[in-house]
Amino acid sequence: MEDDEPSHEGFATETLDPALQKKHHDMLERLSARHQSLKSDSHDSSFSSSTLDSTSSFLSRFADSKRSVESRIAESRLASSSSADSSKVKSDLSDISLAIDNLEKLLAENSYFLPSYEVRSSLKAVSDLKQSLEILSGELIPKKKFSFKSKSSSRKPESKPAEIQKLNVISPPKLPVRDSPGFRNKHGETLVKSFKGSSIGEFTLSDLDSCQVKLMGTVNALFLHRLRNCSVYTGPVIGSILIDDVEDCVLVLASHQIRIHCARKSDFYLRVRSRPIVEDCNGVRFAPYCLDYEGIEEDLKTAGLEEETGNWANVDDFLWLRAVQSPNWSVLPEEDRVSSVSISGDGDY
Repeated sequence: MEDDEPSHEGFATETLDPALQKKHHDMLERLSARHQSLKSDSHDSSFSSSTLDSTSSFLSRFADSKRSVESRIAESRLASSSSADSSKVKSDLSDISLAIDNLEKLLAENSYFLPSYEVRSSLKAVSDLKQSLEILSGELIPKKKFSFKSKSSSRKPESKPAEIQKLNVISPPKLPVRDSPGFRNKHGETLVKSFKGSSIGEFTLSDLDSCQVKLMGTVNALFLHRLRNCSVYTGPVIGSILIDDVEDCVLVLASHQIRIHCARKSDFYLRVRSRPIVEDCNGVRFAPYCLDYEGIEEDLKTAGLEEETGNWANVDDFLWLRAVQSPNWSVLPEEDRVSSVSISGDGDY
C-alpha cells in the first residue's frame, strides 16, 4: 500500500486544477517580490548606515579641530599678558588663521552628504571662530590711536601690516573641484549630457565661459566652479548641488540641497527640498524651477522632487545675520522670469 502512494501523489500533481495552478503560481510570484523587496530594504539600510557613519566621523573631526582652535586662541590671549614678542604674536595669529581655513575646507569637502542643519551649525561655528580671531588680533596688535596734526602736515592713509589685513578678511570656504566626469575648460559651446542609463554618481561643470549646458536625467551630486556668462539647465539632482564662483549666469536647478558661494549678478530658478544657502554673494535673484524635457516628471519622482516646496524663495544668507532681509539676494520679479525652458530632443555630447 505504501508503494502505491508516491504514484498517486505524482498523478495528483499532474492533473491539478488550472485555477489552483494559477493560484500557486501567483503565490510564488508574491514570495519572490517580497524577497526582492527585503533585499532592497537591506541595501537602503546599508546606504543610510554608511551616510550616518560618514556624518558621525565628520562631526567628530570637526569638533576636535574646533576645540583645538579655541584652545590656541585662549593660549594666545594668555601669552599676550606676559609681553610676548610681537613677531611671535603675528606668527601665532597666522597659524590660527590657517587652522580655521583648514576647518572651513573640511566642511566644504564634506558638506554634500551632511544634513542641512549640520551644515548651518558648522558654518556658524566657523564664523564664530573667525570673529574671535579678529577680536584677538585687535587686542594683541591694536590700531594706532588717532591724534590731531597741524594742517600743514601731510596726512597719509594708514595701512595695516599685510599679516593683519589677511586675518581680518572673512572669506567663504572654497569648494574643492571634484575629480569626477564633467565639462571643463570650454568657451562658447553648447554642452549636452543625458544621465539616463548611466552609472555616473557625480558630475562637474568647471571653468566654462559663455556656454549653454543642458543636463537630462538624474545624478547624485553636481558641482559648479568658475562659470562666466553661462546658461545651465539641469534635471533633478538626488543629493546636493554645490556652486562656487559664478557670474552673469542663468541656472535652472533642482536638488535636495543647494549651496551657493561667491555668486554675482546671476539668476537661479530652483526646486529644492531644504532652504538654499548663499554666502559671499551679491546681485543674485531667485525664481521657481521651470525646466521641461521628455521624462522629467519621472526623473523628479525618482529624485523625490515631484512636489514644489516654495523653498526657492526661502534663502539663508550666512553672511547676513540680521533679522531684516539680506540685500545680497532678491526674488526675481515675475515680469522678468522665463516661464518655461524646454531642452527635449537635444543630443548627447
